[in-house]
Amino acid sequence: MVDITFKTFTLRKAIASATIKASSAATIQAVKNGTVPKGNVLEFARASALLAIKKTSDVIPDCHPLPVEFAAISYDFDEINIHIKVEVHTIYKTGVEVEAMHGASVASLVIYDMLKPIDKNIEISNIKLLEKQGGKSNQKNIDVTHLTAAVVVCSDSVSQGIKKDSSGKILVEALQKQGINTIDYSVVSDDISAIRQQIELFKNKGCNLLLFTGGTGLSDRDVTPEAVHPFITKEIPGIMETARNYGQERVKTSMLSRGIAGFSDEMLILTLPGSSGAVKEYIQALFPQILHIFSVKQGAGH
Repeated sequence: MVDITFKTFTLRKAIASATIKASSAATIQAVKNGTVPKGNVLEFARASALLAIKKTSDVIPDCHPLPVEFAAISYDFDEINIHIKVEVHTIYKTGVEVEAMHGASVASLVIYDMLKPIDKNIEISNIKLLEKQGGKSNQKNIDVTHLTAAVVVCSDSVSQGIKKDSSGKILVEALQKQGINTIDYSVVSDDISAIRQQIELFKNKGCNLLLFTGGTGLSDRDVTPEAVHPFITKEIPGIMETARNYGQERVKTSMLSRGIAGFSDEMLILTLPGSSGAVKEYIQALFPQILHIFSVKQGAGH
């Protein structure tokens, strides 16, 4: 199965459809009138579709088990066709397209089975996905080509050449993947004055996004939040709440990170842990959605 452990929970929806074609209008009329010998065709199909939706992962090997929060089956008729529509919702890490299509497929088979005694030429056709929402399909393309960024590594050992930096380079690569091409990179010691000099430097340069990595822990030398906090003019608590919640689902000590985030006038500052693993988690939790913050600040809608 595909690894989805890095994904985040979002509202996901899918709508699928299928068509049953009868050989005469009399078959459709029998369905509408409830005179099909095997019983209520539409309600049998509805119940079967609901079961199919819930059991999708049991019969399709690569599908992940997921919570079905909502499912609805509806029908539309024309002269010789029954059009089935199946809608499924979940709040999870992967979509429900296959669940919706599975429901439409099983509903079609049930209708076929119930109608074949009175119509030997029933056909099933056009099982397809009509719509999906959530996950990547709902992420708007954000123009970041005009943004400039800076990554500052806060570490005594890296600044002294004892260790090599990895978290800062991961951040630089992540920003490049998002489409930001102007990125400064620097290393400072775990020192409040050195960190504050970097903030003043990049504010004067008109930098849009400043990311610190390191110094958010609990040791006496972890001073990044203390250095940054006086510069924050508009704090955004939800950013680090989101990152810590994401990390907490994977590593329980994520709750110990003291990172803060917010605007320093026009520059957004994020303070991330120094662990490369934690940085990767923060990137998954925050990007690309966080880049939308710049258009919101300019007055665009959420």
